[in-house]
Amino acid sequence: MADKPVVWITRKLSDATEARASRDYETLLNPEDRVFSSDEIIAMSDKVDAILPCHSEHFSSDVVARLSPRVKIIANHSVGVDHCDLEALGAKGIVVTNTPDVLSDATAEIALLLMLAAARRAYEGDRIVRTGEWTSWSPAFMVGTQMTGKKLGIVGMGRVGQAFAKMVSGFGMEIHYYNRKPLPQEQAGGAIYHDTVEDLLPHCQFVSLHCPATPETTDLMNAKRLALLPDGAILVNTARGALIDEAALIDALKSGKLAAAGLDVFKTEPGGNPELSKLDNVFMLPHIGSATRETRDAMGFRALDNIDAFFAGREPKDRLV
Repeated sequence: MADKPVVWITRKLSDATEARASRDYETLLNPEDRVFSSDEIIAMSDKVDAILPCHSEHFSSDVVARLSPRVKIIANHSVGVDHCDLEALGAKGIVVTNTPDVLSDATAEIALLLMLAAARRAYEGDRIVRTGEWTSWSPAFMVGTQMTGKKLGIVGMGRVGQAFAKMVSGFGMEIHYYNRKPLPQEQAGGAIYHDTVEDLLPHCQFVSLHCPATPETTDLMNAKRLALLPDGAILVNTARGALIDEAALIDALKSGKLAAAGLDVFKTEPGGNPELSKLDNVFMLPHIGSATRETRDAMGFRALDNIDAFFAGREPKDRLV
């Protein structure tokens, strides 16, 4: 059709996503998969009607103020939108959407991997074998923590938290959770509700974070809250790095307050924290919670569904502002 809207896909997405976008829109792609600066985002906004970004593109109030009025919708390729100043975007009249639902299972799988790996000292064991340090064995060698029958605390019982709770149910874990409000019993699946994080933590030998990053949740797991956990607890984070005070986490891991941690997200991304990298009792991944072929296709298609709806004059399913 004539005069197709121009859609800018800021990062290299799945082949299926890019093929669909190119079929339906005039599409600007990023085959080199480079990260654009704020000034480049602003300059590109003069050329496009829609932006399909990832969490690597930051729409701060300053950037939003300088965006071209041509941009009508920002359809995020993510669930989290902490990289977007929603208030500023709403005030400018730009529609913002995200991609819920489709990445819950993939992210929950990574949380399970992190929890098992942290509990059973996977990084340390892998390093010992790879470096030729595995020269003996005894019943006292590489003893870790068993998950089966333990108490798990889930902070944030949304889609991912609920998917994770279902996955770990086979381990016979007693599940506790904190959420802004209790879930209906059929959704909670027997999990025990706590109305504050402070009340939750003393019960939990394992804790998994699944809440969004907001000003209220920044450094949610700080020294004071880490101290509430039982000695030898294990902390997992697949949500956002902003949720953990990393200096306090390092202190807790060094002191033995925490036995281990499993992390897929960090304060600084990409890169992580060099001080965490020095510790054997941390199992780390480079923010790959949703990185499966199936989920990447589903995320891209969900973002395009929102763009399709907007330009067809319909309300986007996942509109945030």
